Parts: sequence; C-alpha cells; structure tokens
Amino acid sequence: MKTVIWNDIDTEEQNAILQRPVYDASNDKLSTNVGDIISQVRNGGDDALLDLAKKFDGFAPDSLAVTAQDIDKAEKMLSDELKQAIQIAHKNITAFHTKQGFQPYSVETGTGIECKRIVRPLQTTGFYIPAGSAPLFSTVLMISIPAQIAGCPNRILCSPARKNKNTDTEQIGDIDPAILYAAKLCGITRIFRIGGAQAIAAMAYGTQTVPKVDKIFGPGNQYVTEAKKQVSSDPAGALLDMPAGPSEVCVIADETTDPVFAASDLLSQAEHDTQSQVVLITPSKNKAAQIMQAIDEQLQTLPRREIAKSAIKNSRIIIANDIPQAIKISNQYAPEHLILCFEDAEQYLNNITNAGSIFVGPWTPESAGDYASGTNHVLPTYGYARGISGLSVEAFQKTMSVQNISQQGLVQLGPSIIEMANAEGLDAHARAVSLRLASAKE
Repeated sequence: MKTVIWNDIDTEEQNAILQRPVYDASNDKLSTNVGDIISQVRNGGDDALLDLAKKFDGFAPDSLAVTAQDIDKAEKMLSDELKQAIQIAHKNITAFHTKQGFQPYSVETGTGIECKRIVRPLQTTGFYIPAGSAPLFSTVLMISIPAQIAGCPNRILCSPARKNKNTDTEQIGDIDPAILYAAKLCGITRIFRIGGAQAIAAMAYGTQTVPKVDKIFGPGNQYVTEAKKQVSSDPAGALLDMPAGPSEVCVIADETTDPVFAASDLLSQAEHDTQSQVVLITPSKNKAAQIMQAIDEQLQTLPRREIAKSAIKNSRIIIANDIPQAIKISNQYAPEHLILCFEDAEQYLNNITNAGSIFVGPWTPESAGDYASGTNHVLPTYGYARGISGLSVEAFQKTMSVQNISQQGLVQLGPSIIEMANAEGLDAHARAVSLRLASAKE
C-alpha cells in the first residue's frame, strides 16, 4: 500500500492519490461481444440461452426454470445453522427496510387546486445473482426484501447453474442451494438457471420462458455490467439499478484503533476482486505501521490471499493531521464503505457527507452490513456516493403527480398560466387555458 502524508503533497497530487484503479467495462471488444450475446437472445429466445449455456458453462440445463421441488431439495442440502443465520439476516433486513419507502401526500396549493403525489411499485423486477467463486446468496436478501416491501407483484431471479461436482459428464447442474433457500424466504418462486450477459438480455427483452422485466438489479462481472448498461440505454430494454464498479472500503483509524480489527476490515474488501481498492486514513504513522503488519499476518492464512494481494497494490495509506481532516479526505473520496474504527466515533457522524454506508466504532465490522445487521449492501462505488444512495425500498417504487382543478380554481390560476405560456411563445399551451376560461364565462 502506498503511503502519503496529506499535507506534504499539493492539490493535484491529492486528487491523484484518491483516484480509483482504471475500470472500464466498456472497451470495444467487450462491448461488441456483449452486444452479440444480447442480439442472439433477442432473436433466438430460449434456444439461444441453451446454446450460450453450452458455450460458456460447458452444459445446458434440461430446464431453464427452477421448480418448487428443486427449491425444497436445496433447502434440505443446507445445515440448520446456515438456515438459521439466513433467517436472522432476513428478519433484520426486513425490520430496517420496513421504515423506508416513498409516502403519498396531498396539498391544496390554491382554492380548487389539489395536487397529489401517489406511489406505485414497479410491476416486474429482475434480480441477477452471480454464482462464481462466491455465490452471493446474501444479495438475494438485499435485493428481494425491499422489492417485497415495496409491493412489486412480479419478481424473477436468474442465477447460473453449476456443473454437478460429483461427475465429469455434461449434465444439468443446480443453482447454489443457499441462493434458492434465500429466494424462498423472500417469496420468489420464478427462478431461472441462466447466467452472464445472456441472463440480463433474457430479462430485458423476454423469451418464451423468461418474462420481460422493467428494471434489473444485482451485481456481476464485466459482461453483466456491460449488458446492464447496453439494455438500459435501449428504450425497449430495461432500467438498471445503479452504476457499478469494484468494491471498496475506507477505514479511518486513530491511536485507540485495534490494528487487527482495522486490518480485517481492509482485507474483507480486498478479497472481493483484484481491482478492489482499500484506503486507510489515520493521523498516526505508528498505527499505520501496526495495521500494515496485521494485514501481512492475516494474508498468510487468507484463502483468497492472491486476490487480496493484487487489490492491496491499488490501495493507499494517507497520513492526516487529525480525525477531522481524515473525515474531509474521506468525503472527497466518497467511499462505498466507510469504517470509523476507533472509540467515540459517533461524534463525527454529522461531519460525513459522502459515503455509501457508514460503520461506527471498533465493534462494527463491514461484514455486519454485508450480511445481517439490517442495512443494505448494494451500494454506490467509484465515487458515485457523492450523488447516489444505496439500494432501498424507494428503488422499487415510482411516484406520479396528480392534479385536480375545479372550474373556480382554473379561473383563478388561468391568467398566470396564460401569461407564462405566452412569454415562452407556446400559443397552444395558452389556448388550452383560454378556451376553458371562455367556456367558464358562458
């Protein structure tokens, strides 16, 4: 990890040190390949999905759709301990998200002029859950629970099937059983064995088996990310949840910080991806050295240490003057996860303006938010926390404005509308009011 003393470098160098690793999922070759996959699915439907499964996964499932029997079978494969853990996470995430959501309201802006906001859930939502080196069954909870609370009537899930582990023959694999169990807890019954960009295309445009959705949620590799980008730019496609980049964390530490705790938080994100970035900000050079030593020690026994080591190369240690300056640096960086890993950290919460999710105090690891504390782990990365919030119930809702004006109301308001329309040179706008006013005088 590169170490810099913040006050020893100029503004240009400060900006440079806070840059993320270059992450461009839209290179020409990738864009062309993903576009070709999307075209195949739009034109070929289910047959194209099966052909692409053979090409990319090495086998095609006998059925794209998962049955109720498949889900029951998956549940029996899980230990009671894991099922209980998922149930606790489900309860906490539900409790936190139940407080969210847009609220309807009505305002009488003038006599006879009623303006309302009404709220509607998205009608059909699609969830993509990757299942590569780390099947993200926790993401099923994070996406499905707020959608369920929002009242989305149609929710479907796509996740790639895996080749059976106990045979070398090319036959149907199963979706990770924890993914299916989490989906069952969330009331999702329409599940499909489809992975990659082809899953995004299937949900965006629909096939004989997979219904078309209005909006797609969920993480994925660069092919999935590029596919979401392409279908969201097509009016005939589907909206995406938020722009995505590699996972990241910023840890702020002081002399009270346990270096073992801070190191574990930094590594918890470094193990995600070689392009992940972790940042340590502290006013203590001594504490920085202790945390680096703890990172080196913990890396030795980390199964995903090679991934974490690569991510560490993209990472930074910044020596600040004090904690208030560390907070200012973090606000400039706008991290996906911000961990205040020191005693009495609550006092600084009001000073934080840019972060996807904040973890306060030495006993609040980032992992809690990833799994079971109740907050959502689908968060803005790559500095998007400056203007985008993490996933919530509102992402599964839309609002519509309503106005209901009586004849008396339009008589009072009409002249103002006509004056403004004429000033903008929009005669038909003015006429739509003046004709009514003339009628009201009759």
